[in-house]
This record gives sequence, structure tokens and C-alpha cells, in this order.
Amino acid sequence: MSPVLFNLLLQSIWQTVIMTLASGVISFVAGLPLALVLVATDRGGIAENLVINRALGWVINGFRSVPFIILLVALIPLTRLLVGTSLGTAAAIVPLAIAAAPYYARVAEVSLREVDPGLIEAARAMGGNRWTIVREVLVPEALPGIVAGFTVTLVTLVGASAMAGAIGAGGLGDLAIRYGYQRFETGVMIAVVAVLIVLVSGLQWLGDRLVARLDHRA
Repeated sequence: MSPVLFNLLLQSIWQTVIMTLASGVISFVAGLPLALVLVATDRGGIAENLVINRALGWVINGFRSVPFIILLVALIPLTRLLVGTSLGTAAAIVPLAIAAAPYYARVAEVSLREVDPGLIEAARAMGGNRWTIVREVLVPEALPGIVAGFTVTLVTLVGASAMAGAIGAGGLGDLAIRYGYQRFETGVMIAVVAVLIVLVSGLQWLGDRLVARLDHRA
């Protein structure tokens, strides 16, 4: 691989990391509250409201049912409105975050539903309000699962960010398409695949270590 292509590879790795982490943080900040609302407003929840629960569930399922490549194109007007362009790393963060937030909300919802109902009833019996139950019971008890779900979301975002390269989002996907595929640079394609494997494996390892530590503390 030539020095020019090697520098492009390093730049693409950095772009992929930025896209993954930025959209991951946004999906966590947006997705966890969505999951809490879904659990709290469900039948028998601490703030039961089936109208809100069903409406929110339909919206989340609607976004999750759209293939990412279609969502990527459909959100181009919104992306241009928010960041001024539909190309580049910053532009890719918008559809990545919008796609990942509903996905993570459902993953986190599963972990929150696994919290022992007896703990919630005990908190209620001691006079805990809804916010106290969320802060002191739901989130702490579900934290290992929440972190494990976030790890899975980050891994999914790595693949989605590579897919975003198909419309000029930059990153490893863009490099693989422009040089590995269109210019038949086999070395570039192999390097991109190797980097993606290392990146995904590293994220999964870090997530597993953190989950194990949280489980041990629990």
C-alpha cells in the first residue's frame, strides 16, 4: 500500500471512530429515556399511560422498520437543514443517530423490563416517587444490560457507518468503495476489512469488560 493510501486509511479510521462515537452518544442520550418511558407507561408501569406507550411504540417501530440505506437517503433534507450538507462525516452522524436511537431504546427496554418487580414495589412502599424509582431502582439494577446493549449498538453503528460511505459520508466504507472496489485496490479492501474486525472486536471487548465489572459490583 502506497503512503498516500496509508494516510487515507488513517484518515478514514478517524472518521469512522468519530461517526460511531458521536452517533452512539446521541443514541444513548435519546434512546435510554425512550426506553424508560416505554417501560414506565406500559400496563402496570409506574406511570401507566397506554395511549403514550402505544403511540411511542409505533413511532419507534416505524423508524426501526426502515432499512438504513433508505433512511440515509430519506433524511438528506433534514441532514442539510441541520449541518448544511448531506456529504461528509458530520452529515452522516444525523441519520446514524436517528437510526440508532430507536434501536437502542428497544434494547434498553428489554433490560429495564428484567428488573425484579419486587424491588419496584418495595421502593413504592417506602414512599419513593417515580423519579426516585427510576434513579434508584430501574437504572442501577438494569445497568449491566444497558451497557451491554449500548455495546451492541456501537458495533451496529460501525457497520452502518461503513454503509454510509455509499453516499459519500467518508470513513472506511467510503475508502473501500472508492479505492477497494472502483479502483480494484485489493490491498485497500483487505486493510479496511481487517481494521473493521479489530475495531468491532475492541469495542466488544471493552463493553464485555465493563459489563463484567458492573455485574461484579452488583
